[in-house]
Amino acid sequence: MIKKTVFIVLGSFAFLVVLFLVSVMIAKVILDDGDTKITGKHGVGLVEVKGMILDSRETVRQLRYFYKQDAIKAVVLRVDSPGGVVAPSQEICAEVKRFAARKKIIVSMGSLAASGGYYISAPATLIYANPGTITASIGVILKLSNIESLMDKIGIKSYTLKTGKYKDSGSPVRRFSEEDRAMLQAVIDNTHEQFVQAVASGRRLPVEEVRKIADGRILSGEQAKVCKLVDRLGTLQDAIEEAGRLSGIAGEPEVIVPPRKKINYWDVMTDGVEGAFTGHLDRVNSGVRLMYEAE
Repeated sequence: MIKKTVFIVLGSFAFLVVLFLVSVMIAKVILDDGDTKITGKHGVGLVEVKGMILDSRETVRQLRYFYKQDAIKAVVLRVDSPGGVVAPSQEICAEVKRFAARKKIIVSMGSLAASGGYYISAPATLIYANPGTITASIGVILKLSNIESLMDKIGIKSYTLKTGKYKDSGSPVRRFSEEDRAMLQAVIDNTHEQFVQAVASGRRLPVEEVRKIADGRILSGEQAKVCKLVDRLGTLQDAIEEAGRLSGIAGEPEVIVPPRKKINYWDVMTDGVEGAFTGHLDRVNSGVRLMYEAE
């Protein structure tokens, strides 16, 4: 009986090992990102920022890759984003500023480069926008909900233990007081001023001139050019060709994309479970999140 049990356990373990190895092989086939070697080619680098800005790490990694390549004299940053969370937008902005101090970085705005999408563009060497690009939206937003009345109707009570009166400010299960409003508004105002200062510095504009249009309004590419928020109207190809000229490349430059990040296949497998768990927690207890986001 004991031998039979041991055999079953060992058999189950062997099955799990085989299943794990097969899963890794499948993940490698599906997710392998190819060669990650440095090419050493002369050309123009291309970094893309698409969608909501929720994490800065991949964009920063790509910019730093080109920063270290002596053969790459200029990079085009293609921005097609409605904005996103404040801190990641600020981290990318800081990296763009650092890059522009040594090499040329040309922003090419797609259909949308607003709020955080504009924030990360401001320090660039040059900014190209299409005439119909939606951009600007220099502002900060914080959206809160209150479900206290709903919980009362269905008979659910919520209890909170805290160490200070502001610790649960913005909680959806208690009344939003005037003190809460004043405290959070002060944070938003400060973060908005950071945005204004970043635009003024990046675009070399007087702060008061930026402040006049930093009321959350969106602008077309044409309007943004009049306000000096962009430099030129043009396409992605125009931006690439300009980057080539600034690099001293004769003719149409070769566009070089950064190597893709190497994949840790164990992380790929475990992140699925962890991501589902933490994602659920985020939905249950979202907290306060400031956004540079176009509505």
